[in-house]
Amino acid sequence: MQAWFASNPIVAYIVIFVLITYVYNKVFRVRQKLPLVKEIFLYLLMAMGTFMLLIFQIDKLPIIQCLLVAVGLMLLVRVRYFIEGRQKKKAEAAARNS
Repeated sequence: MQAWFASNPIVAYIVIFVLITYVYNKVFRVRQKLPLVKEIFLYLLMAMGTFMLLIFQIDKLPIIQCLLVAVGLMLLVRVRYFIEGRQKKKAEAAARNS
């Protein structure tokens, strides 16, 4: 996998950028929207940072794999919160019916 991403840097760049954008939007984004110019500037900075991470990826560091682990852990947390919310709603409904 590492060698394939090293031989296909455009695909690796796109994958890294998508994963970084997902992590930013789910973890670091504030509730209120940024102005459009700041939003564009932010994504340009993320694109430049993605280029730096692409260099590390090509140099045989597991950047994409680490980002996939981070996204996987974030999805596990979201599933956990979803399940806890459902259990809480069932407990409240059972308490009201009693």
